[in-house]
Amino acid sequence: MTPSDAVVHAARFFDGVSVRDGMLTSTGGGMTLVAGAAPAGTPRLDGLVTGRFTDHHVHLQLVDHTLLAGSRLGTVVDLGAEPGWIRALTDNRPAHNSGDSGPARPDRALAAPNRAVSPELRPRIRYAGPFLTAVGGYPSDRAWAPAGSVREIADADDAARAVEEAAAAGASIIKVVAHSEAGAVLDDDAIRAIVHRAAEHRLPVVAHAEGRGQAQRVVRLGVTVLAHAPFSERLTDDEIAAQAASATWISTMAIHDDEARAIVTDNMSRFAAAGGVVVYGSDMGNGPMPVDLREAEINVLRDAGVDGIALLTALAPADPLIAGAPLLLLPDDDPNRAHHLTTTDLEH
Repeated sequence: MTPSDAVVHAARFFDGVSVRDGMLTSTGGGMTLVAGAAPAGTPRLDGLVTGRFTDHHVHLQLVDHTLLAGSRLGTVVDLGAEPGWIRALTDNRPAHNSGDSGPARPDRALAAPNRAVSPELRPRIRYAGPFLTAVGGYPSDRAWAPAGSVREIADADDAARAVEEAAAAGASIIKVVAHSEAGAVLDDDAIRAIVHRAAEHRLPVVAHAEGRGQAQRVVRLGVTVLAHAPFSERLTDDEIAAQAASATWISTMAIHDDEARAIVTDNMSRFAAAGGVVVYGSDMGNGPMPVDLREAEINVLRDAGVDGIALLTALAPADPLIAGAPLLLLPDDDPNRAHHLTTTDLEH
């Protein structure tokens, strides 16, 4: 195909903040999106163009991570894995299991070789490394937790050392656990030590907060991200306002049923209305779900009033203007209908 054979379409795209006009050019070398209005009379592509989405809460040791390359996800954030395993995977080296992950969750992904994929399709992986929890705390006693994926912490000094270990292993975020319904939890001094040492490394701290009062406690102690939108109890409006002013919530709403689903939907609805920052996360690996965008999560976010631009923002798509980046097409601007944009889409 010569330059004169290039096919140009007017297109709408989401740049991470707003929807803009652009021009999509298809040549034998692929497709390129540029910002700016197309000349009058240019054929228009129906739908919305974006980069691939971000899942802010996954557990790659519990799924077949090789499926990500064909998915609608361009970035994933792993919130609990054995540090050597996840670092090897991120570096695109063979990631072998460091030990028995337990009989309850046989995991073919642990020993699966990385499939050969083109660099542009390889997902970006950010990770926390191990769960930082109290001695005997969740999930240290869970059969599904791979060996080495849990770091038990004895006291505040040990908490600071655990952050240093995670930082040395390449972590870009720190994960703490405050699950009071499943055993011991880190005390206030330990959490403060984690937050302080993480700040020295410019690493955000995300918390699994479960049990009455835990979501409020960890945020009061300096945690800035909740790994799950609160589901243990209905927060008061004042508590919602405090959360909206201080914390980001990772959704993970579709993992819940019945009463917990009703509670989390109500909390999320009021949090979003109060201006709280919401990001999409599926808790991939927690039960059966696709190694891809989880459409059920999108549906529950919509039930909570997170839709339109707010929903697109929560999905944190990659910049579609980056040359050579994979692009998605969203018919009717619907993330659940998103598919990889191909030249076939330009033939209609």
